[in-house]
Amino acid sequence: MRTPICERLGCALPIFAFSHCRDVIVEVTRAGGFGVLGASTFSPDQLEAELRWIDQHVDGRPYGVDVIIPAAYDKAAEKSLEDLEKLIPREHKDFMERILREKGVAELPLDERERVHREIVTGRGGMTPDGARRLLTVALAHAQVKLVVSALGSPPPDVIDELRARKIMIGAMCGKADHAKRHMEAGVELIVAQGTEAGGHTGEIATMVLVPQVVRACGGKVAVLAAGGIATGEQILAAQALGAQGVWCGTVWLGTRESELDPFEKEVLFAAGAEDTARRKARTGKTVRMIKSELSEAWEQPGAPKYLPTPLQGILYNEVHARVVRARRKELYSFPAGQVVAMINEEAGVRDVMYRLQMEYVEAAERLGRIAASE
Repeated sequence: MRTPICERLGCALPIFAFSHCRDVIVEVTRAGGFGVLGASTFSPDQLEAELRWIDQHVDGRPYGVDVIIPAAYDKAAEKSLEDLEKLIPREHKDFMERILREKGVAELPLDERERVHREIVTGRGGMTPDGARRLLTVALAHAQVKLVVSALGSPPPDVIDELRARKIMIGAMCGKADHAKRHMEAGVELIVAQGTEAGGHTGEIATMVLVPQVVRACGGKVAVLAAGGIATGEQILAAQALGAQGVWCGTVWLGTRESELDPFEKEVLFAAGAEDTARRKARTGKTVRMIKSELSEAWEQPGAPKYLPTPLQGILYNEVHARVVRARRKELYSFPAGQVVAMINEEAGVRDVMYRLQMEYVEAAERLGRIAASE
């Protein structure tokens, strides 16, 4: 399973784990993979605490950080985090409140509401280029961070120059071959070809179609990882057959014991089928594949207000999300998840998942070997 990207980044297995949960990052990294912490929901202070903890638990191993540097966003949101609430129109607030009131979802207690709102504004509110730079300043103070990935577009030239100077590998997500070409021109060294099956921000092209297109577009000049629809060892082998040096997985970790999701959220996750996800803008203002719910679909109905730009839609939606989780309302619950959510039906440890992926990979490779030998 070992490929050149493992040599470059100092990991044993080309299994890259994206997660917002530090425990997942640590366990994947200690099991030989490469953990990448999704940093964009944290404030700089929160990120510092998370990275310090990771440093102390990965036994000196390298890991990565993923940030969102959007090209399209609300420019007014960069002026002051304190004023973000004022930028959300009353129409949008009333729309969300009306849905929750009709469903009998109570408001959060005052102290919890203030805490959640503060965390959302400092986290989601930082989803701007300046917000990403603040997070990168924190990340670059940690010597074990050896990879920085931009989730939406190529990093700006000043960011690329600084990462190169520090010998930190530069990665970026893409949903089209043209995106990959632009990333290479900008100086990106690792491209994650993310198919539409993936959870989170994703495009329209399926992984099986996208990966070979991106591999050809890159022409061997940069490494390519496959993402979207990957939760088994067989799928890792298939990704390598398409030309990828490894895989980038996210949804598969949501059902683990180490995941940030609580038992209520995992119950919804385990019950979801592949057809229970959809690409919607309700969560961030940009297209995200997420579990469908009455709340996510409400924004698609006639008469719903237009989506707000990043980061305002995320601030509005995620405070509502906190109320839904506290009320334990399955019909209203949504969370970013890919179509492989249908293959995640019970809780397991991260190390158990890593072991299973490797055993399935070996079995699939041996099966192919037997087929080839019989011809």
